[in-house]
Amino acid sequence: MIPLFASAQNRPRVSVLGDSYSTFQGYIPEENEPWYYTPADTSRTDVDNVTQTWWWQVINQAGCLIEKIDSYSGATVSYHGYDNQDYSAQSFITRLPRLGSPDVIFIFGGTNDDWAGAELGDYKYDNFTRADFYTYRPALANLLQQAKERYPNVKIFCLINDAISKDFIESSKVICDHYDIPYIELKDIDKKQNHPTVKGMRSIAEQVLTFINK
Repeated sequence: MIPLFASAQNRPRVSVLGDSYSTFQGYIPEENEPWYYTPADTSRTDVDNVTQTWWWQVINQAGCLIEKIDSYSGATVSYHGYDNQDYSAQSFITRLPRLGSPDVIFIFGGTNDDWAGAELGDYKYDNFTRADFYTYRPALANLLQQAKERYPNVKIFCLINDAISKDFIESSKVICDHYDIPYIELKDIDKKQNHPTVKGMRSIAEQVLTFINK
């Protein structure tokens, strides 16, 4: 559990592995594509300050520190991208090693896999092949397996978007349960152009904080 009020001497460091929902220009690697930035494009979002992002609110209110925010707009957990393009370069699997030395990791993905039409694939937990990573279930399983191996003794949480299909939601929950990784199934997130608004970001932060402080 992340303490709501960490001591100044022991403030957990938090990394985020995400897609557009977790971006903000200047806080992600320069080569990563942002959705949120300043000044904001008000035709698509009212989020115009990093302090309005869900992760900034969670980290701030939990008394933690930012380690790495490696989020990439449009990125998929799997290698399957939009228009059947190969998204392996920006996939969650590829970016996982770039999270620094965190105490806590939030993984918030799966949205683009669903929206880009990735196949679910089979539930598979070992003997992975590269071909497996073009389907969602094996890709997510490999991601979580690698996360636990690469970051031992790190608390890992998965966030599940409320704007994806039931099959993707259920698949995410099953795979998280297999690896004993707690998941936060988000509800009723306010959005504009399918992305969280200021209100939506606040709601995500509140749901995450409620979950981790149970």
